Amino acid sequence: MEVVNEETDVKLECEMSDKMFLSDNGTVLDAVSSAEVKQFRCLECDKTFPFKKSLKQHAVVHSGVKNFECDECGKRFAQKGGLSQHLLIHSGVKNFKCDECGKLFAHKSSLTQHLLIHSGVKKFKCDECGKRFAQKGSLTLHLLIHSEVKNFKCDECGKLFAHKSSLNQHLLIHSGVKKFKCDECGKLFAHKNILIKHLLIHSGVKNFKCDECGKRFTLKENLIKHLLIHSEVKKFKCDDCGKRFAQKDGLTRHILIHSEVKNFKCDECEYKIISECLVHLVSLTADSV
Repeated sequence: MEVVNEETDVKLECEMSDKMFLSDNGTVLDAVSSAEVKQFRCLECDKTFPFKKSLKQHAVVHSGVKNFECDECGKRFAQKGGLSQHLLIHSGVKNFKCDECGKLFAHKSSLTQHLLIHSGVKKFKCDECGKRFAQKGSLTLHLLIHSEVKNFKCDECGKLFAHKSSLNQHLLIHSGVKKFKCDECGKLFAHKNILIKHLLIHSGVKNFKCDECGKRFTLKENLIKHLLIHSEVKKFKCDDCGKRFAQKDGLTRHILIHSEVKNFKCDECEYKIISECLVHLVSLTADSV
């Protein structure tokens, strides 16, 4: 069977059956019928539906038309059902619980996606850096890092972030709230992930080795920072004396020498003389890596 779109004069022929439909917006709707199978397939995304009515409702998603708006946040949806599901987020009702970690979700579909994290399956790969993700949405967010697009700015310090969630985490630093405590030493942290990294220090495990000097580090990021010393690249310059440093931490410690602050007191130790504190800070840095 052939169907002619009078506006475009294009003939559309179903290769799988003798039935074909056109939605009001021009989306091609293909129906496959037999004694055993009755599925209606969207030719835009290959999603199948048991009823023709369901397929026609779905076609609105591809039209780009979003007539249903959320009064709470302004987000728009192509289907009323999508808006209804979205409103559950604002209601605070989360009836779907993950048995693995206890996290709650407003939608069953969100729980289903979340479970991929626990499965260990990561089929979505970043072509830029090779990092893999369990969810396509996570990969999409990650790609913003490589795009260098950073639309979320911290009003406190001006730092820019690719993700709003990263900005929200960063703001905890300025809030002064540190609710994550290390049971080993009592040190408090604003972020859980920083606490997790800190705990590696107490483990004594140092798996990252510098091929230049043999020094070992607990965290890969500390090894990367250390490698700058061997590269002879010193991009951090002291505005007072012009001395240059490979690491920002080195410049920060150096600036204390030029400080005219009286009654100096270090937050990390009891030393009240800058020179003595500097020696101590160096030892702290060595211990932390």
